[in-house]
Amino acid sequence: MPPPLWPFAAAREITEVLEWRTDVLTSRAGEQRIVLRPRPREIVTFRHRQDALGMARVAELVRAGFAGEWLVPLWHMALQPVADLVQGATEILLDTGASDFRSGDLAAIAVDGKEALPVVIASVQPDRLILVEPLVLELPSPTVAARRITIAPVRAGVLTSAIEITRRRQSDGTVSAGFLLRDAPNLTAPVLPTYLGRQVQTGPSLVRRPLTASLRRAIEYVDNGFGPVVVEPVRDIFERGETITLKAQGPSARHALRRWLWSLRGRQARFWLPTWGRELQLRAAMTSGSVLMRVAPVATLPDYVDRAILLEMPTALRFRTITAAIAEGAVHRLTLSSNLGEPVPLTTRVHFLTAMRADADRVEIQHGPIASEVTLPVIEVPA
Repeated sequence: MPPPLWPFAAAREITEVLEWRTDVLTSRAGEQRIVLRPRPREIVTFRHRQDALGMARVAELVRAGFAGEWLVPLWHMALQPVADLVQGATEILLDTGASDFRSGDLAAIAVDGKEALPVVIASVQPDRLILVEPLVLELPSPTVAARRITIAPVRAGVLTSAIEITRRRQSDGTVSAGFLLRDAPNLTAPVLPTYLGRQVQTGPSLVRRPLTASLRRAIEYVDNGFGPVVVEPVRDIFERGETITLKAQGPSARHALRRWLWSLRGRQARFWLPTWGRELQLRAAMTSGSVLMRVAPVATLPDYVDRAILLEMPTALRFRTITAAIAEGAVHRLTLSSNLGEPVPLTTRVHFLTAMRADADRVEIQHGPIASEVTLPVIEVPA
């Protein structure tokens, strides 16, 4: 007997949790990261608005199969078709690349936010789903407008905790259900700018709110109780910790955000993160062939060397590395790894690029009706 379908359409914010497991071994000059769980555990929590009959349906479904496996529609990856559906149709036109539909698995079809019905997918094409059987009982009328339809991929899962029902009144309540999903996908990383073989996270939502940063170095305070307190460095690495918030609106952007988080594999992968702090303020414009950048002093000369930077050029974001630095009167003259190939105006914004990794193996994504949002702690690692 196949597992029962959890047919209730989500009416409120959906919480998706991704959990990896990484063993981070630190040394005085670096760290080693060992992957213990290459694919994440996925936990999704749905909230459903139900009337009296709906709450009764939930209670009876759970009573019959609480401890078993469920077929769970992934409403946070649901899409609308691009064309109306008619009875007898064997294809559904939509952008399958923005979700997780799989050949041979199920999809859930909900009309007007009512309970979903399952259909079997024969194959997945870039612009359509091809079904095993024609649509008949799944549609309430011969033709249904695309704007009334929601289609979501279906995965197997088990309940992670008790079902919670909160009644506002006898015929109005909210049902909360959390599922641990089976068979996690192997998503590919989205297309992002890269520098020196690593992705550069330049999501526009990063600069729409303040970045929370902490600057620290691992030290040990030695106090024998009789003399002064002595500070002893434990590691040679300076650590910059930040909390970043990424926001994605629309099915394609939401899916790209999930793919990027997938590519991090918790605390495993490194990426570049601009500080967006405008640390390097130009004191002279640069010609297209020049590699010399004159900036206001901000660091000691040795501290510039081997630092990666981002330049917000009029045509695109450009990345370079500082190879040398000398004092030239009241300014610091920096030598870049290569020229920009175009003039650099005096007003160009220049930021440091920092090598980062996530500082948590647990990532929580909030999927709202319009956008998805994730807040992620990150920490500086040796470049």
